[in-house]
Amino acid sequence: MIGHVNTGKSFLGCISYDLEDKQELSEEQKKAMSLKDGLQHKNRAEVLAYNKCFGNKYELAEQFRDVAKLSRRVEKPVFHFAIRLASGDQCTRDELLKIADACVKEFDVKDNQYLVVLHKDTPQPHIHIVANRVGYDGKVAKDSNSYLRMATLCRRLEKELGLTAVLSPRKFLSKEERLLPRQDNRKLKMREDIKNCLKQAHSLDDFSRRMQQAGYNVIKSRGISFIDDKKVKVKGSELGFSLSKIEKILEAKKILGLTQGTLEIEKADRGQEYMKMPYKSLPVSPNAPTQLERSIAEVISTTTSQVAAAAANLVAELFQAPYPTPDEIAAAEAMQQYYRYNKKKKKKRGYRL
Repeated sequence: MIGHVNTGKSFLGCISYDLEDKQELSEEQKKAMSLKDGLQHKNRAEVLAYNKCFGNKYELAEQFRDVAKLSRRVEKPVFHFAIRLASGDQCTRDELLKIADACVKEFDVKDNQYLVVLHKDTPQPHIHIVANRVGYDGKVAKDSNSYLRMATLCRRLEKELGLTAVLSPRKFLSKEERLLPRQDNRKLKMREDIKNCLKQAHSLDDFSRRMQQAGYNVIKSRGISFIDDKKVKVKGSELGFSLSKIEKILEAKKILGLTQGTLEIEKADRGQEYMKMPYKSLPVSPNAPTQLERSIAEVISTTTSQVAAAAANLVAELFQAPYPTPDEIAAAEAMQQYYRYNKKKKKKRGYRL
C-alpha cells in the first residue's frame, strides 16, 4: 500500500480532479483505452462516502469553503489523501472504507467534512480523500510529519488487512532496512525499452524517434528525461542512462561502424541490481572515463578480425552504468552525513561582532 498526502488552497480544483473524468481524453480515447486494458475510463470515479457534506462539485466546494472561514489563520485548508494498493492486492468496498476511516482518524479530520472517492482507471484500486482541515469548532488539523504518519498508517493497515508489505520511503527506514532491495516495475520496463532502442538507434534523433514509437515522450535540455503513457516523468540519470552516457554509446557505435542487428551484449547486466538499490542517484566510479578511453584504444589497435569482438565488449561496457560497490555507497552516505552535520554546526555557531 502506498499513500500520499498534500495540502492545498482550492477545494474546487481538488474535488473536480477526484470526481471528473480526465479532461485531456476524448470520448473516443476513453472507449479505446477501456477496450484495450479492461479498465473504466468513462465515469472513472465512484463516491464511496460523504461526511457532513453533499451535492455536486460546486456545492461541495462552497460548503467546504464556508467552514474553512471559521479559521482566519490557515492558508491551506485542503487535505488531499491518495492511497493505492500494491500490485496484486484487492480490497472489498467495506475494506476500502475501513482504510479511509483509519486515514481520517490518523490525521484528526474524522469529525470534519470529507469525501471518499474510488478511481477505476488504473490496474490497482486507489482511493482519494478530500478533507477540510478546519473543523466546525474552528480548530485546524495539523499537517506536521504528514509523510511519516502516512507511511506508518500504511504499514499498520497492511498487517491488519493481510496486504502486501511495501517499504516506506527511504528516509523513514532504519539503516538495516535501507539495504533491502527495492523494485520499481515502471523504471525496470523503461530501462529495458531504452536499452532496446539504443541497440537499434544510429543517432540521438533516431533514438528519440524510436522511444516515441515505444510510447515515451523524450525531453532533452541539459539532461534527458522520459515521460511514459501515464504521464510519469523519470530522469535518465535515475535509470542509469544519462544524456552523456547515451551520447557515448551512440558515438562508440558510430566510430566502430556497428550496424543494426549486430550488437550482442555478452557481459552480465547489472541494471537489475541497480534498480533494486534503495537510492535514486548513486555515486559514479571515478575511473569510468579511463576505462572507456582504454577500451577505445584497444579497439583501434586490434586487427581487422578482432574488431567485431572488441566492439561488442566496448558497447557492453557502456551499457553497464559504473555502479558503486557497497563500500562506495557507505562512504558516500557517511560523507553526506558529515557535511550535513557541519552545516548545522555553522548555522548554530554564527558570527559575533
